Amino acid sequence: MKIVFIGDVMGRSGREAVEKHLPKIRAALDPEVVIVNGENAANGAGINEKICTQLYEAGVNCITLGNHTWSQREIIPYIDRDQKLIRPLNYPQATPGNGSYIFQTAAGQKILIVNLLTRLFMEPIDDPFAAMDALLKNYKLGRDVSAIFVDFHGEATSEKMSLGHHLDGRVSAVIGTHTHIPTADYHVMTGGTAFMADAGMSGDFDSVIGVRKDIGVHRFVKKVPGERMTPAKGEGTMCGVYIETSDKTGLAKNIQPIRLGGLLSQAMPQI
Repeated sequence: MKIVFIGDVMGRSGREAVEKHLPKIRAALDPEVVIVNGENAANGAGINEKICTQLYEAGVNCITLGNHTWSQREIIPYIDRDQKLIRPLNYPQATPGNGSYIFQTAAGQKILIVNLLTRLFMEPIDDPFAAMDALLKNYKLGRDVSAIFVDFHGEATSEKMSLGHHLDGRVSAVIGTHTHIPTADYHVMTGGTAFMADAGMSGDFDSVIGVRKDIGVHRFVKKVPGERMTPAKGEGTMCGVYIETSDKTGLAKNIQPIRLGGLLSQAMPQI
């Protein structure tokens, strides 16, 4: 299975980058599934129904979220109606929405897509390791689903790498989001799970992690509250990752970075 995952979409620049570059990715790589983290898509915090529709129309099959899941209040009644929009699995059980989604490809293969939140330097939340172990009691690679993809949203690379090793050989991929900076550690772990500590932001990199640079710098120089954290509006880079899994085992055979447009060095997967 060929999987494309696009990192945190940051405001309008990020949405425009996805709309511009995702068709090229689909034409060149022909992925069976495209997953996007959309938790910053609505002016830098949260997502709404209109933006979900725009991303689906652009070719996205599933949208993951994170710590800004509820920043747009209107998403609360909507999320139960959209099974393709998933919030972190390790939220309390009574939380609206779902933490996982099974997408069926045109060829009939099934991929389990999971969203998790880290705990280090983040809000208090249920244990993501235990939540994932509980879920995997019901889903096994090659038996119940053809692939399992995990978006692990959070700050600490140590926690992300620990989950990668904890799940190595049991899931197809563990890819981090949230820090907005693409990391260079993309690789297939020894047990066959593709890993990358952070897929990076889809947005304007002439900024402070997607926020207007004057606002970001002001907070460090003045140490007093300034303007609202408004997304930068220049040309965005679409950041993400391409993963190819074995149809026999569901484990990863290949992982390559994606960086298209904007300021960063360009990276287009070669297949």
